[in-house]
Amino acid sequence: MKFIELTLQNHTILHGFDARNQEITEAVAVETPSKKLVAVDRILSVSERFILIKYAYDRIIYWEYLDGYEEVLKKLSS
Repeated sequence: MKFIELTLQNHTILHGFDARNQEITEAVAVETPSKKLVAVDRILSVSERFILIKYAYDRIIYWEYLDGYEEVLKKLSS
């Protein structure tokens, strides 16, 4: 399994959907960004602001990252 190191900060946790098919989310704001090793096969999508990562129990988290889009692209390509 391949991992990349990312600096992550605020995030939104998607817990699922309600009866009207609306997302049930939890916004988490952190004081200090932290470095994390992320399994590449858990990454679902990368945008200029967010990286979407899948966790156990079908939970998905939208992370804000500080590494920059081009840097993340380079890490994923190597």
